[in-house]
Formats: sequence, C-alpha cells, structure tokens
Amino acid sequence: MFLNYLKDFSTKKIVKKSLSNVKHLASDNAIKTVGIIFDETYFYEREAMVQELIQNGIAESDIQVLVFKNKIKKNEVFDYPTFSHKDLSWHGTVDKKEVKYFIAEPFDLLINYYDTEKVALLLVSHQSKANFKVGFASIDKRLNHFMIETNAENYKVFMDELFKYLKILNKI
Repeated sequence: MFLNYLKDFSTKKIVKKSLSNVKHLASDNAIKTVGIIFDETYFYEREAMVQELIQNGIAESDIQVLVFKNKIKKNEVFDYPTFSHKDLSWHGTVDKKEVKYFIAEPFDLLINYYDTEKVALLLVSHQSKANFKVGFASIDKRLNHFMIETNAENYKVFMDELFKYLKILNKI
C-alpha cells in the first residue's frame, strides 16, 4: 500500500514535469480515427458512448477503447484492453503491450473520459500520439486541446458538446 503511494507520487511528479514542456500542435485534419480512455471506476456506459460515436459518423472499426480499472481480479477476462496501477513502472512508463500499442497509435481524436486525476490515466493521455485531445475541464489544462465542463456520469451532454464544437472547428 505504501509502495503504491510512493509509485503514484513518483509517476505523478514525472508526468507533471513533462507537462510543463508541452507544445500543443493541433491539426486541421478531419476526424476519422478515435481513441477513448475510460476510467471504469465511475463510468460504466462504455458501449453507449461508442454507439454515440457511431451515430455521429465514426466507423466502428476506427474506434479503439482503453479502460482503466483500479483493481483487476486475477481471473477476470475482458473483451477490451484494460490496465491498472500495476502496469505502471517506477520510471513513469507503462509495461503492458496493449497500452503501448494504444499510446503509439496516431488517433485523429483522443477522448480522455475521466474527471478525476489518476496518475495512470494522466500518463497514458500525455504519452498518446493523438493529434487532438479532448477531456474534462477538471483535469490538468495542459493535457487536452479542448475541455468540456460537465461530469463523467452525464455522457450525453459530453458527446453533444463535443460534436457541436467539432462541427464548429470543421473537424467532422
């Protein structure tokens, strides 16, 4: 327990330091590929949110999901990539291959769907090679290009606002 706290503190320090050197280079490209990072601790409507994206013109094959869980049971099986605090190293990297693949993918849009700062989520969001990042206003302002002021339980409002502004920005 105490070691987990130290690992979180160390990783958070690394992430915050690297966020101070962030240069936002948002592209003008239309959105075709979407990555979503969920915190399944507070939000369970993953499938409904994916369906919202599909209804707004994003192909299902162009949507990738990565889910964070606080604790993963030993024999628990998932139909989507999942990671937890155990997958973090002491040096601020993620050791799981599915997460490394997700980070390396150059998404046109990355949706950071979590409204509480957890080190693992911040790290994956920050290291992602996505061109345009969207998230909640309650998260560090340097992490996302665009922030929406709502809570994670109300995904309909989030998606409505997201697509309203993506149309204004000529992203879709």
